[in-house]
Amino acid sequence: MAELVGPRVYSCCRCRNHVCLHDDIISKAFQGRNGRAFLFSHAMNVTTGAKEDRQLMTGLHTVADIHCRDCREVLGWKYERAYEESQKYKEGKFIFEKAKIVQENW
Repeated sequence: MAELVGPRVYSCCRCRNHVCLHDDIISKAFQGRNGRAFLFSHAMNVTTGAKEDRQLMTGLHTVADIHCRDCREVLGWKYERAYEESQKYKEGKFIFEKAKIVQENW
């Protein structure tokens, strides 16, 4: 009998709530507050905090922290607005810090 394999997902490091899919990774070459981070096109089971302007490595952006919907752990942020034209591709995308997510179904 064939074994069914589900999608590769990442979960919250604290409560194991599924928060993003491996297939939605755009880039692994990002820097978070505490080390490496991944840029994702989509997120699930997260809530967003208040929007604020932050000076990041690539310029000024309007971002909102993203929290696990179950345990409220801050997992990264959502890009709401990029002020520089070369950074507009990030708008509406999500940063998840590598240290805040764990692999499931791998």
